[in-house]
Amino acid sequence: MTYTVEPGDVEAVIAERFCAYPTLGSMNHVRTIQPEQVLWLTPDPGTPWVPYFGPDDAPAGFEQIPYQQAIESAGKAVDAGDVDTVQAVWNDTLRGMFVNPNTIDAVQKVVDSGDLDALRQLFS
Repeated sequence: MTYTVEPGDVEAVIAERFCAYPTLGSMNHVRTIQPEQVLWLTPDPGTPWVPYFGPDDAPAGFEQIPYQQAIESAGKAVDAGDVDTVQAVWNDTLRGMFVNPNTIDAVQKVVDSGDLDALRQLFS
């Protein structure tokens, strides 16, 4: 299920309305919401999770800003339907920022599939 942000919407109100509080923003890889943005409300539990703020097993001193910039780049590419760019961002940048081989393999499967809905859940 998704929700398209309307002018004047407030993240907390949307989250409360759809029982997605307090994780609506992180679930959608955003710091702020914008009108016309499509938000995920019910992620597919079979699709791996890529956190917005950094990998769950990030080591001390992990550089969060380059990670978030890469997540946002992948999100913009998937929103534009540009699977090749999403795959390049994952393979050239994000993949190397993860440590857990199980997470890497699970995300790689989704990225290789090119499934836009699954890619949106990962990065958008």
